[in-house]
Amino acid sequence: MKKQVILITGASTGIGLSIAETLRSAGYEVFGTSRKGSIPGKEYSFKMIKLDITDEESVKSAVNEVIEKAGRIDVLVNNAGIAFKWAAVEECSTDLAKTIFETNFFGVHRMTRAVLPHMREQRHGKIINISSMGGIMPIPYGALYCSSKHALEGYTESLDYEVKKFGIHVSTIDPHIIKTGMANSNSPADEEMAVYDSIKGKVSERMLKQSLENSDEPEVIAKEVLKVIKTENPKSRYTPGKAKLYAYFSYYTPSWIFRRILDTVFSE
Repeated sequence: MKKQVILITGASTGIGLSIAETLRSAGYEVFGTSRKGSIPGKEYSFKMIKLDITDEESVKSAVNEVIEKAGRIDVLVNNAGIAFKWAAVEECSTDLAKTIFETNFFGVHRMTRAVLPHMREQRHGKIINISSMGGIMPIPYGALYCSSKHALEGYTESLDYEVKKFGIHVSTIDPHIIKTGMANSNSPADEEMAVYDSIKGKVSERMLKQSLENSDEPEVIAKEVLKVIKTENPKSRYTPGKAKLYAYFSYYTPSWIFRRILDTVFSE
């Protein structure tokens, strides 16, 4: 049998790079992507191609390039996304909301629509969307990020039902905080308001401490992706590593207790 062909978005650094290297080591034919494609002077163990998931033509071109070179796509890993941003809703313009959704949600939709015809024709395939714990629980001062991931969760579960009859499975993986540096990014909101500075600073500091003391390595997510690929009938959602505990509380704890737990984490 030929090697399965894997296409991974956002594979130049962080979680995407770890996924690509893990799958390549496991014997798969891997195509990674980034906005710039191959970086001069940097070597990858897998093939790297240029892709901007916010651009329809770029998406079509990248998918066609993989099909031309490898003959098919067996697995799509939608990993590229905009990092968490600390900002109150009142500080976020509609343009910022559109920018976050353009990558975190519509980018996934573009990639999915581009590969589905090929997967339907070959009667098999897997689409794995890298989401976030923010997709299944609230994070104050991250409403836009969380809402984009909540949208991705609903999209994934609905799509999984639509395409199972074609032998295609769709899953999300919801990481906890991962040691990639993304969790520490705190670029200013586009309409900063002093009234939120105190609480935002305290919550951000608390979360930064947690990310340093209680985060997972990118390899945790890479191993979970490998497990999903090897599973004949994968679930629609996975919560690997430390995310498992948070997911348990979110699913099974009475809402008033869960809200009280969140209050201890996010209160001023």
